[in-house]
Amino acid sequence: MKIRAGQLAAALKNDLAPCYLVSGDEHLLVAEATDAIRLAARDRDFTERDLYVATSGFDWEQLRTSGSNLSLFAEKRIVELRLPTGKPGVTGARVIADLAESAGSDLLLIVSAPKLEGGGRTAAWAKAIESRGAHIAVWPVEARELPGWIANRMRRAGLEPDRAAVALVADRVEGNLLAAGQEIEKLRLLLGEGRVTADDVAAAVADSSRFDIFKLTDAALSGDAARTLRILSGLRAEGSEPVMVVWAVARELRMLAGLADTVADGKELGAAMQKMRIWRNRQDQIRRCIGRHQRQDFRRLLRAAGFADQAAKGQNGADPWQVLTEIVLSLASPSRSAA
Repeated sequence: MKIRAGQLAAALKNDLAPCYLVSGDEHLLVAEATDAIRLAARDRDFTERDLYVATSGFDWEQLRTSGSNLSLFAEKRIVELRLPTGKPGVTGARVIADLAESAGSDLLLIVSAPKLEGGGRTAAWAKAIESRGAHIAVWPVEARELPGWIANRMRRAGLEPDRAAVALVADRVEGNLLAAGQEIEKLRLLLGEGRVTADDVAAAVADSSRFDIFKLTDAALSGDAARTLRILSGLRAEGSEPVMVVWAVARELRMLAGLADTVADGKELGAAMQKMRIWRNRQDQIRRCIGRHQRQDFRRLLRAAGFADQAAKGQNGADPWQVLTEIVLSLASPSRSAA
């Protein structure tokens, strides 16, 4: 069966299916859906959990063995598979389908994957899970829905935001739900529960002593390589999600690439920045950054950011933090170093 993400909580209260497929490109929402399934399973005495990530070279027989190693005295077990590419291959598809068939009162199978395109939705392994259990397709929150999503999440965190506070948070995260979730949690820790205004949000951002992703991009644009590395190291030490850091860096690179193209076409940079509604206090650092680099540098770094995003999602074998280090250092350095 298919279950809407918003209906998952109610469905889990009624019954626990033997297997679940959670798919979508919103990292936060996919993670929260799988968390909800695991919590419901723990309430039903599933006390063991085996987690597998199917990266390149994954041993599918190891997954099959995990599902078959049950005995009369075994605890109820969750077998969770993260499928970063959404494509398990012939062998993997067969193992997943077999596990879905054998899942039941003592074995719960949870598979998470990115958005399944075309044939992925009708693949035999996906259909096997859907026929025996449930498929939860997680859809992105549209731009017009984002303020409402943020307001509801802030209220669930014990905050009572006014409309301006919600708008400021929405503007700060620009559609990245993972960033929004972390910003709201930071506000809860800094401000405590209760009423929140836009001034409170701005003050909390200014007073936060934590390393901040937006400070990272500002340092890189300003050409301060030492501070850029210090902030990046701090983000990693604090346990920040590399997916979110990559998003923030890629966002800046897209903006810089667009501005560099505009200048190359003979248009005035200041007018282009005003058209893109870039804050006046950022325009000088952006102007200096574009002056340090060639037009093609931003496109090359943007491709590297795409590689870093794949690394952060387990879709290649690279270390996302190492790739990020190379990107931000190149951005903070003159063009000859970026090359």
